[in-house]
Amino acid sequence: MDAGVKALACEPPSSHGEAWSRWSSADLASKAVEEGLCESWSSSSVRRWLGADPIKPSQFRSWIFPRDPDFATKAGRVLDLYERLWEGEPLGPDDYVISADEKSQLQALERRHPDLDCAPGRTRRVEFEYKRHGTLAYMGAYDVHHGRLIGTIAEKTGIVPFEELVTKVMTTEPYASARRVFWVVDNGSSHRGQPSIDPMTNAWPTATLVHLPVHASWLNQIEVVFSIIARKAIRPVNFADLDELAERLRGFETRYNEDPRPFNWTFTRTDLLALCERIEARQRTLAA
Repeated sequence: MDAGVKALACEPPSSHGEAWSRWSSADLASKAVEEGLCESWSSSSVRRWLGADPIKPSQFRSWIFPRDPDFATKAGRVLDLYERLWEGEPLGPDDYVISADEKSQLQALERRHPDLDCAPGRTRRVEFEYKRHGTLAYMGAYDVHHGRLIGTIAEKTGIVPFEELVTKVMTTEPYASARRVFWVVDNGSSHRGQPSIDPMTNAWPTATLVHLPVHASWLNQIEVVFSIIARKAIRPVNFADLDELAERLRGFETRYNEDPRPFNWTFTRTDLLALCERIEARQRTLAA
């Protein structure tokens, strides 16, 4: 395909005087002819080309520029813990790393009609209309190196519900008698600031909060667990009440811990260094 047409596909339609944000096959074909890039081009030809070419002008991905000035330091500290290191020293056998966070606004939605099971040539069908029965929050603590999951359920997130999760973990073996328990958390209000930090460190001297960089929840392994819960335990949502939703969460936790397996975490300090170099290069480009 001509380079001019490819360049057109990569540019937003608004830069060519059109009142839409993304190209359709028909729009792209029409604009290419209008601008003299080709004599004729059908929308079906555009679809075949887009299907075979790496360029996908109808797709996009969101991203966010790290704005934490200590991004590399904080991220590196968390990655070291995943590698069983703290301040350059190996963790001992009685040191544990917990990845923790809250999953808020889990809805108990009841479908107005029963699901239709899948059949040959037909996917499972779920009624679109539903009744609302409220929401709850799930607080999760994931043992990074042993794969265990400990959770609590509350009406909503906050400092007190998070403290209840910490208490449950820190009074459960082997964490109750551990030498150190490192808690990897994001910068949510439940575990950021002295009103949340002080009660935890005073009550549990062996616990250490380790905060992720701002906008780096993708480094928190509990987020992987939450994704698994959403896919395997909750969706498609159909619960008669909050009790049924809570029971499903507890049942998932029990089943998950029957065969706990740590994640094969592959993002390392080497990857972090490469990421930081790309960020710095991008910043230089924007500043030029």
